[in-house]
Amino acid sequence: MKNWMIATGLLLLISISSMAQQRNRQERPDPETRAKMMTERMVEQLGLNEEQKAKILAINLENAQKREAKMAEQKAEREARRTQMQDQEKQIMEVLTEEQRQKWIELKETRKNRSPRGGMIHDREEFRKRRGGGIN
Repeated sequence: MKNWMIATGLLLLISISSMAQQRNRQERPDPETRAKMMTERMVEQLGLNEEQKAKILAINLENAQKREAKMAEQKAEREARRTQMQDQEKQIMEVLTEEQRQKWIELKETRKNRSPRGGMIHDREEFRKRRGGGIN
């Protein structure tokens, strides 16, 4: 009974922790808030005086704004790449026949489901072939 209660407590703790992390990802504070939070943490941990606090806040704010700008730039680049890939896909589909389109879609699905190390292997014989050996 005791083990069951401990396991339940751990499971509850893990689920609450994961929900909090998901919420934090969605509600990202602005650069000013992040800089203030970081500075306050440093004040508590390092015992900074007011002059140091002001200088550290300025440094943290500048860097938080730079990171925010860089993240926005990267997001815009990802969106541009996604749009370019969608345009390319449309152009390809216009050239292919209906049968070729279906085959192309199937090939893309197969690639999407592959493992990062060269694809899914469902039988031992295929595994041996890929490894370059056939020793039985």
